Amino acid sequence: MTEETLSFQAEVARLLNIVVHSLYSEKEIFLRELISNASDACDRLRYQALTEPGLLAEEPELRLRIRLDNGARTITVADNGIGMNRAELIENLGTIARSGTTAFLGQLSGDKAKDLPLIGQFGVGFYSAFMVAERVEVFSRKAGEAQGWRWSSEGSGDFTIGEAADVARGTRIVLHLRADAEEYLERSRIEHIVKTYSDHIGLPILLAEGAEGALTAINSGAALWTRPRAGVSAEQYREFYHHAAHAFDEPWASLH
Repeated sequence: MTEETLSFQAEVARLLNIVVHSLYSEKEIFLRELISNASDACDRLRYQALTEPGLLAEEPELRLRIRLDNGARTITVADNGIGMNRAELIENLGTIARSGTTAFLGQLSGDKAKDLPLIGQFGVGFYSAFMVAERVEVFSRKAGEAQGWRWSSEGSGDFTIGEAADVARGTRIVLHLRADAEEYLERSRIEHIVKTYSDHIGLPILLAEGAEGALTAINSGAALWTRPRAGVSAEQYREFYHHAAHAFDEPWASLH
């Protein structure tokens, strides 16, 4: 199958414009959202493997990987979770069928502080990648299927999709960074974002620099309730609540 160019649904095109131009001041949340999506993809595979254990045979240990490439000016966020096929890539990334885009647009108030958390609440976090990227590529292969796919867009009116060879199970997102977003190629910057927003994720989050750099864990990977109370910040409690409850208001109280 040759590569095909398709148009975004009108609501998605509007959403992309809002995310890039109106909520641009909080760019670092793109990584929180991509990690959250990757973690969810691994959870979905784990649950499905309870009845279809063969789905995990190819790579049993679930994990998330981040790779920084200064030469290519790219950040790659990859998981080995459930993955997507062609139809799911189009449905999840190009239309409003599952993204909650219409609900998101209906809730916008014009107040950036109030609108920014809605990105995660309505499941449109993937599009925050365009806050920092001039082009986004998604390579994905669904668990149990042989064919891999490549989705690509510059975040304007359309995207391309076609078959791709040598795609591992799961989803690999490559962000080709804007010139004003090169700070996210710094290891310390990525480590800080992960510690702030994603340290509670119960999967290893591995970071590497360069094409051949070794992967090292940058999150604790331990549930908050297994850590000493003094070692958990109010922000970590808040982010865990947002992730676990899929709620984006403020927690009423925290009891360790």
